[in-house]
Amino acid sequence: MNEDFDRLRLIRSANIGPVSYVQLIRRYGSASKALEILPELAARGGGKAPRISDQGAIEREMHDVQKLGAHYLFLEDTYYPHLLTELSNPPPALIYRGNISLLSHPAIALVGARNASAAACRFARDLAHSLMDAGISVVSGLARGIDTAAHQGSINRSAIAVIAGGIDISYPPENASLQEQIARDGLLLAEQPPGTEPKARHFPYRNRIIAGLTQGTVVVEAAPKSGSLITARLANEAGRHVMAVPGSPLDPRSKGCNGLIREGAILIQSAEDVLELIRHFDDHAAGADIPKDLFEREHHQSKLRETSSEDVDEAARKALTGLLSMTPVSVDELLRQSGLCAASVQMILLELELAGRLSRHAGARVSLIG
Repeated sequence: MNEDFDRLRLIRSANIGPVSYVQLIRRYGSASKALEILPELAARGGGKAPRISDQGAIEREMHDVQKLGAHYLFLEDTYYPHLLTELSNPPPALIYRGNISLLSHPAIALVGARNASAAACRFARDLAHSLMDAGISVVSGLARGIDTAAHQGSINRSAIAVIAGGIDISYPPENASLQEQIARDGLLLAEQPPGTEPKARHFPYRNRIIAGLTQGTVVVEAAPKSGSLITARLANEAGRHVMAVPGSPLDPRSKGCNGLIREGAILIQSAEDVLELIRHFDDHAAGADIPKDLFEREHHQSKLRETSSEDVDEAARKALTGLLSMTPVSVDELLRQSGLCAASVQMILLELELAGRLSRHAGARVSLIG
């Protein structure tokens, strides 16, 4: 079996999330070796061996991807977007159709309300078109309203759509033709396997990809507690620009954007406002000769490979587990209270996760599973 097959098998195995995937590859060097060690690690975490994905299921998935004219982009691949690797939980594998070179361009996320006003949709469409003309990739989530307008404005050359379900599933159904056009003329990205119907739990994962791919996120109309504000929060956590278009205080669809501006988001009125910001964005510029391999970063390697399962004693495991509860707590707080080194804490958390006893949350927080 080749390494891509083993990578996908590891990704699709139970209790393997983006964080645990990265840690396993860093520690053991390859997906095949990580698969071999899973039962031992889970046992140390006090649980049964996780269900490893069936080889036949992986073969069928890879066949389906090929049949759809799609391709895999793994975290270890040269063309995996550098900005996305800066997330704490980058997707280990993406499935794509279309022009992969769009990922090398500077990019801006453009998101907003599904029930957006006609004026807001027009603004989003014109903004996306102007950004496209400036050579900027425009990233959105193919939802109704602002997302649709953003794709329509950039469809000719720079539309990138990140969807919550499988690459072969159109959602919402009325955007099926737009989705197909983006797959042909732009770039369509999915984290879920083909055939996956989008569920509520998939959308926050999609949103973190939208935020992670881009130098900044522009929000055009958003109700409080909307998915667009989640994307903005994720962008802020990733150290990216958060921008918002102001609206009437009488329109509830403007409350989210006005609230973002009040909290420090940058007020946007034109494409020039956006372009001025990203000209000064201290990122790894598009086309620069940058090492793309997340697993060769020395500052990670030295911390994570200094401790193995065998180096962590039972007293340390018991002490750290005793600090955990069903209330999420930051890993930094666990480091402070446990007195253990970072590598030991990460090793114990990895064992607990593989044992099915630990859940990871946004903001590098963890909790026990009840």
